[in-house]
Amino acid sequence: MSEVKVGIIGGSGFDDPDLLQEAKVRTVTTPFGNPSSFLTEGFVEGVPCVVLPRHGKEHLLPPSEINYRANIWALKELGCTHILATNACGSLQKDKKPGDFVVLNQFYDNTRNRELTFYGSGPHSLKGVLHMPMADPFCEETRQVLIKAAKNLSLTIRDKTCSSDTISNHPCVHTEGSVITINGPRFSTRCESLLFQKWGFDLINMTLVPEVSLAREAGLSYASIAIVTDFDCWKADEEHIHT
Repeated sequence: MSEVKVGIIGGSGFDDPDLLQEAKVRTVTTPFGNPSSFLTEGFVEGVPCVVLPRHGKEHLLPPSEINYRANIWALKELGCTHILATNACGSLQKDKKPGDFVVLNQFYDNTRNRELTFYGSGPHSLKGVLHMPMADPFCEETRQVLIKAAKNLSLTIRDKTCSSDTISNHPCVHTEGSVITINGPRFSTRCESLLFQKWGFDLINMTLVPEVSLAREAGLSYASIAIVTDFDCWKADEEHIHT
């Protein structure tokens, strides 16, 4: 079995290179342009890892301007076999409350004009067409590693057997969840949020797509931990994030 090397793509507040021991800065150029930032390579408890801040070191890149292709290619170039991503999300369901974590298992793409594949006829694409199966877009083995880690930390686990009408007073780790990815950088209107909520999606964010599908094209095992920051504006009686 080849050595596991983990790429950590940090979103808002989760991109600290101090996570690593023996940290070394790596600058990678790709056929698709530059990644969001330099990458930091090192170890976490002996496991080789690479940290990449999705929005850049100064958090200056809005979701619609991130070079997702370059980010994934750079991690592949440095030998990563797996990607663990974090995504800050708003909640569309009352049982997914602020402070909870969700190990995502499905997504809906509501983005526009993003580079969704490495392949195509453009000057900065790999030549050809790739129709990638995406029925189950996240690596199930990697998802289960995350869920097992949460259990080992004695966190409250909520799986699909738990009723959505039963809401825990403690922060929970949900073992499944769907997310709709919007283009951003603006947040949803209340009309949009109510529609997404009625469609049954659990969460909403701006950065999962096309990162997850590009990782699949690159042959990387990808899993994401969604961090619930607030209720989206469908829930009128809650305070919402405005920046």
